[in-house]
Amino acid sequence: MPQFLINGTVKLEVKTSTASGVNFSVTGAQDNKTGAINAELKSKYNDVKNGVTYTESWTTSNLITSQVEIKDKIKGLKVDVFGSFLPTVGSKSAKVSLEYKQPKLFTRVNVDLLKGPTFHADVVVGQDGFLVGAEIGYDTLGAKVTKSNATLGYVASDHAITLQTINALSIFSVSYYHRVNTDVEAGAKAVWSSKSPQAPVTLEVGTKYFLDKSTFVKAKISNTGKLGVSYTQAIRRGGKVSIAGIFDTTRLTKDTHKLGLSVVFDS
Repeated sequence: MPQFLINGTVKLEVKTSTASGVNFSVTGAQDNKTGAINAELKSKYNDVKNGVTYTESWTTSNLITSQVEIKDKIKGLKVDVFGSFLPTVGSKSAKVSLEYKQPKLFTRVNVDLLKGPTFHADVVVGQDGFLVGAEIGYDTLGAKVTKSNATLGYVASDHAITLQTINALSIFSVSYYHRVNTDVEAGAKAVWSSKSPQAPVTLEVGTKYFLDKSTFVKAKISNTGKLGVSYTQAIRRGGKVSIAGIFDTTRLTKDTHKLGLSVVFDS
């Protein structure tokens, strides 16, 4: 029988809330191969009356972040200001995001104030199930376009189809999603690169099956032989456990497989 040599991560997440509306969370993940443990302490306060949310975090790598979100001062508009600081190397970042949403329109602008500055903008327009979207990135320092993508899609109650092109028409992808019934979902995705026209199309297909209201399994496989499977179960109200693995079916006896465990508690 093939012997699976497994490596992966174990993740633990604990969440608590105070009577005043402050949420605390502690997350940690250990890499089973290196033994390294990375963790984060995060606090979040939501001022519902004024539409303001303040979040700050501190990681074991000594990265400090702060974020302020302001929603619906103008109906449909969200403003997000994010900053980070890494004292060990003096690295800093400051970003501003504007998001505007209406029933048939969604648009967003992101500005990195300390890098470039650089701008990223995207817009999606919808009508009768059809969606058209575009994205562009621009570097003011280099005076050049850094990103250009476009998407065309159709969304119905039980299925969706999407055609996307990225990197200035260099990569094309087609995907579909289908809710077969209340217990089964299925989907597939195909990708082709115009830069390598002789290369085969990459294809993967997946499914999600609900065993009951609190338990489901997922599986997907690609034409390269990569198989992914996962099992998720709610163990109590506010808690769930997930086990997932990625296996290379073309090299079953090699040390190429990964297994991960995730446990989440929310109170």
